[in-house]
Amino acid sequence: MEIKNWGWQQDDWPDFSYNKQKLDPLENEYTKESGISFGVMRHLSKKDQDKLRIEIICNEALKTSEIEGEFLDRDSLQSSICKEFGVGEKYLHGNIKPEEAGIAMMMKDLYTSFNSPLTNETLCAWHDKLLNGRTDLERGKYRTSNDDMRIVSGRIDKPKIHFVAPPASKIPREMDQFINWFNKTAPGGNAPLSPLIRAGITHLYFVTIHPFEDGNGRISRALTEKALAQNLRKPTLIALSSTISDKKKDYYKILELQNKNNQITPWLFYFGKTIIEAQKQTIKQVDFVIAKAKFFNACEKLLNPRQKKAVLRIFREGRKGFSGGFSAKNYISVVKTTSATATRDLKDLVNKGIFTKKGKLKSTRYKLNLTPFYPAISLEAAREKPQMFM
Repeated sequence: MEIKNWGWQQDDWPDFSYNKQKLDPLENEYTKESGISFGVMRHLSKKDQDKLRIEIICNEALKTSEIEGEFLDRDSLQSSICKEFGVGEKYLHGNIKPEEAGIAMMMKDLYTSFNSPLTNETLCAWHDKLLNGRTDLERGKYRTSNDDMRIVSGRIDKPKIHFVAPPASKIPREMDQFINWFNKTAPGGNAPLSPLIRAGITHLYFVTIHPFEDGNGRISRALTEKALAQNLRKPTLIALSSTISDKKKDYYKILELQNKNNQITPWLFYFGKTIIEAQKQTIKQVDFVIAKAKFFNACEKLLNPRQKKAVLRIFREGRKGFSGGFSAKNYISVVKTTSATATRDLKDLVNKGIFTKKGKLKSTRYKLNLTPFYPAISLEAAREKPQMFM
């Protein structure tokens, strides 16, 4: 008698069941946050909207790769994304690596063709782009090896098996079934689903099939964004992979807990909350972009070339700031100057109120003082009064 350890082996596969009533409050919150997200974008100029789009897409590409243990070069990746979207040519990086060029191409296709029906050809094209430069496996094809596709950890001689995917022989039928489900549950399909339920099932369904030798997690998150964009009828700009990456252990834990049965309310609740948190992170990012623009309008003429270079480097770290705080040593390294000059420059920045200072001696850290430049009423706080932006 066959032992049925995994969800795809159960008699009800892939007829996922869930408690819709428990998920309805999340769907309502998601709809509200979506309206606010689109509203706050109107506060940005076209130029700032383009910058924000590139920044979010770049961060998502970085984070979706980091979740799988692959670390890309930010400058190379951002240059590739700018090139694909036709913006910011003056920032193009000369040495673009194949893996960064590849994921940039995949992200371009995801964001520009979100409304197209899903096909096997689309998924294989994404896989080919995503693994650009890899020669150790077949790109752009579903797996064909007779060996088990296993997710394992621990010692080689005593591995812990977290999941075993369907055998390669089942993949063509499984993927045809998945693609048919994805298209018929889209808005306008013959069995449309609400946004969070559809996005959550999309992710879980795809990673359970695990059709490719590598890249399944990254493609599943891309499919999640395609599903959300189809429901919104415009490209989604949410920090989904960034939000997952912040609590990566929780992500893998809930996936492992869910892969043995097809009653998926816990997974959908977790994933719905994650998507809503990603929306909120995007609204905070809009606040940050507005503060950054106001900062330069007010302070750029107060900065000497060295100080401006340091400030731009700090802004590159984004809303969360410089990891570990910005030190005099960091300043010397970034602007290539002497210790004495760095001390004078930093003291000047503190005196002008541009930097705040914390700590003493070698423990001294500096932080950009952006408080005066944030909106008088934070756009994040606007969710309390969404009518202001609808």
